[in-house]
Amino acid sequence: MHIKRDLKTIEVDLSDNHLLATLAEDDRKYIRPRVQLVHHEQGDVLYEPGDDVVDAYFPCGTSVVTFQVLMSEGSAIETGLIGSEGAVGGIVSHGRLPAYCRATVLTGGSFYRIGLLDLELGMQQSVRLRYLMARYADCLLAQIFQSVACNAVHTIEQRTAKWLLATLNRTERDDVVMTQDQLGSLLGVGRSYITRVLSRMRKDGLIDTRRRNIEIQDRDALRGRACDCDHLVALHFDAVMKGVYTELVC
Repeated sequence: MHIKRDLKTIEVDLSDNHLLATLAEDDRKYIRPRVQLVHHEQGDVLYEPGDDVVDAYFPCGTSVVTFQVLMSEGSAIETGLIGSEGAVGGIVSHGRLPAYCRATVLTGGSFYRIGLLDLELGMQQSVRLRYLMARYADCLLAQIFQSVACNAVHTIEQRTAKWLLATLNRTERDDVVMTQDQLGSLLGVGRSYITRVLSRMRKDGLIDTRRRNIEIQDRDALRGRACDCDHLVALHFDAVMKGVYTELVC
């Protein structure tokens, strides 16, 4: 079920989303009156596979969305994390195209929402806006490419450490509100595997686990267990859109 919690249409400065914050003033004047500030809680679904994508969402502050591909046996495997560095939904498409994966709010908070027809009209009128969204789409595709390679090559422990760090750096927190089952499902591994990995990390003093919560105790040590996939994505993002990407590697 889709849940939309609108706050109101207001005059906004767009600075809570790093992608929108880079807009030229003419493009900001076009976007400002057309966005709504909406709120979503953790677990809210923005799109299901097959849904017509009619709105684009720009996470604000520490809000985070996860892309999940639904498999035939019922699992939902994560393919990307989107925080305030980016956007979700039809950024470079034309017309109302169906969503391929599920977009779920991982960390609740505020989002700028704009209708795709308004966004597409803005991109038709502004070459700068069109190029900005195209460059962002390139960076998002790079993240997905790297995720595929990471899942094929790196260990569960490396991927778990990488995922925890990527989430923490977007939320500016020292903990992740999530069960071990949910984390295992996102990473595409069984509960027994993720339990062993988290138990080893807890024994080594990297994390502490409580009900629906994973608290980071030693971020530097956790970084030492992670693969370098997020670092590579950050380098590409910085080369293509310098100054937009949040700091993924602290």
